[in-house]
Amino acid sequence: MDTVTSIRIVAGLVAIGVLFIPAIFYLLTLSRALEKCSPASRTMQPGMVWLMLIPFFGLIWNFFIVLALANSLGREFPARGVTHFDPEPGKSRGLAMCVCMACGIIPVLGIVASLVSLVLWVVYWIKIAEFSRLLDQFPAQATVPTVTSGF
Repeated sequence: MDTVTSIRIVAGLVAIGVLFIPAIFYLLTLSRALEKCSPASRTMQPGMVWLMLIPFFGLIWNFFIVLALANSLGREFPARGVTHFDPEPGKSRGLAMCVCMACGIIPVLGIVASLVSLVLWVVYWIKIAEFSRLLDQFPAQATVPTVTSGF
């Protein structure tokens, strides 16, 4: 193996790492936000977000994650007494991100769509992290059945 080939392999691995590591932290954020929702509020199991790592499938699966997370948070916030104006938190930002990511495969337009999707991805990630912290501030209420005496 010559030096040029070695440099290309190393550069490729570095590029993959630069893209892969933030994706892992992003998926951890989404998974943890879903984990914080009670099972009754969840519309997707937290582990399902990792399917995003499947090439090409992840592009479509992203839509399902955004919708499930918005529905789950929209159910969980009222259950915890959190007053939130949006019944589907993060849905509009998340769907805009998904559409731009999907448009990224279109020649020429894809360059602009990919740049916009990158910005929207960061904005969505930050918003979901904020929602997750909000869930930490309002712990889930344990539903304990009350026993009434016949006296």
